[in-house]
Amino acid sequence: MVTIPAFLIVAVVIFGIGAVGVLISRNIIVLFMCVELMLNAANLALIAFSRALNIMDGHAFVFLVLAVAAAEAAVGLAILIAIFRNRETINIDRFDMLKW
Repeated sequence: MVTIPAFLIVAVVIFGIGAVGVLISRNIIVLFMCVELMLNAANLALIAFSRALNIMDGHAFVFLVLAVAAAEAAVGLAILIAIFRNRETINIDRFDMLKW
């Protein structure tokens, strides 16, 4: 049986990879994938604690987070496609549409 610290170590590693990717990425698609990694790491920690405490609240929160992540991905990619059609790039440094 896998222990809680093992789950949490994996969650921390996944969250760290996602956080580093968010900080150093210049590509919006990679940025979205790193945010999804961070959300999945949080889901893994929620499930680990939920199983350890024998309560179902963590499973419900994970279901909610997955639904929000799916909606975020759909809306984010739609916005990305609209921006790509106007600017013809997905490089974050080139986005200055919201500047005054």
